[in-house]
Amino acid sequence: MKALKVILPIAGILLIAAMVTQARFFEASAMGSVESIKARAGLGDKSAPLAEGASTYRITAEGRVTTYPGAQVVVGSDTAGTVIKLLVDEKSHVHQGDVVAEIRAEDLYAAINQAKARVTESEADIHLYETEVHRANSLYESAVGTKQAVDRSRRDLDAAMARRETAIADTHRLEALLNKTVLRSPISGVVTQRFVQPGESVHEQAPIVSIADLNKMRIEAEVDEFDAGRVVLGAEVTVKAEGYDGQQWHGRVEEIPDAVVARRLKPEDPGRPTDTRVLLVKVALLDKTPLKLGQRVELEIKRK
Repeated sequence: MKALKVILPIAGILLIAAMVTQARFFEASAMGSVESIKARAGLGDKSAPLAEGASTYRITAEGRVTTYPGAQVVVGSDTAGTVIKLLVDEKSHVHQGDVVAEIRAEDLYAAINQAKARVTESEADIHLYETEVHRANSLYESAVGTKQAVDRSRRDLDAAMARRETAIADTHRLEALLNKTVLRSPISGVVTQRFVQPGESVHEQAPIVSIADLNKMRIEAEVDEFDAGRVVLGAEVTVKAEGYDGQQWHGRVEEIPDAVVARRLKPEDPGRPTDTRVLLVKVALLDKTPLKLGQRVELEIKRK
């Protein structure tokens, strides 16, 4: 009985210690599960390093392949008419100054000839009125003619000279319009799109072809405004695109604008908001890529 009285208190103490240990174990396991769930849901610190002890952070964004300013143009018609020649196809290589299309210009040729005829006519009138002015002055000086006759002849001469200047100006204007019917490429590059076909009538300022220098392409990335302060010039960028499984290319942040704008790309993830504002960060491509102009890409931007 004495032994039993000693054993029972000891057994009770051991039981209580075991229960406390088990409770602490369950509490630690629960905390670990919560942190794991947060990590999987992306609810943790978004700017946390990729690995323990690392100092590199990553920002994800979507973007499109674009060209540098001035490396893509749309050649349009400055005059209305019918396209009689379209000398390029899509993927045609052109050089600066090459003719890409011509607009019918028979009416302009006729108008130019008419304006030149008016120039010739007014020059004949000028020659006649100069003679009359000389005669009227001679008669007036000899007291045979009148001052009124002198003034009339000078007025006729001035009017003829004005008509000549007007006809010359019309000729230059029509010749300028004629030059606009021959459309030339302002840059060297590749025809990326044809908007019309030969025989089609076009209105003034109608687009004819689009030309781009595909050797001057870069990425325009839409970085969420909340990450705007984390992007730095010269940061390394990894570029990926659908359809190129397992491939990635390298880039570098080369331009950071001073203002955020409305999102232009519709997020592929339906859970992401569409009304957020973004920073249009420009990324230079460091590798030769098979990416197409306007193609959607995914980017991962490193920051220190």
